[in-house]
Amino acid sequence: MDETRVMVVDDEEIVCDRLKNHLEKNDLRVATFTNSKQALAALEEERFDVVVTDLKMAGATGLDVLQNVRQRGHPTQVIIITGYGSIEAAREAEAVGAYDFVCKPFELKDLTKKVKKAAKRARRGVGLPKIEG
Repeated sequence: MDETRVMVVDDEEIVCDRLKNHLEKNDLRVATFTNSKQALAALEEERFDVVVTDLKMAGATGLDVLQNVRQRGHPTQVIIITGYGSIEAAREAEAVGAYDFVCKPFELKDLTKKVKKAAKRARRGVGLPKIEG
């Protein structure tokens, strides 16, 4: 199995399960979280190459997760997924440093390609500058 570590954060357990199953079939190591608090705690303990996170969740949002990753200064790449896609949301995610923005429903094979490309970028150490605060 690939050593690429992927975090999936979505408050819909079925989305987490489908992504985990598909990504693992594509030789990626996946940890799933159905709430942002658990995900943020895991980011304290473990480093991931790619985070795939829902935009709108109870508690912290996907942008909060993205901000948390950026504050660490790691080259972790973040892909935002959402059922509430809008140009404004995509621009905001891009401005904060998202690798990509994907609207639900999405094709699993297309998302997998994006995750693998993001992982290559992370392994090359390509990230955004660490932000303070």
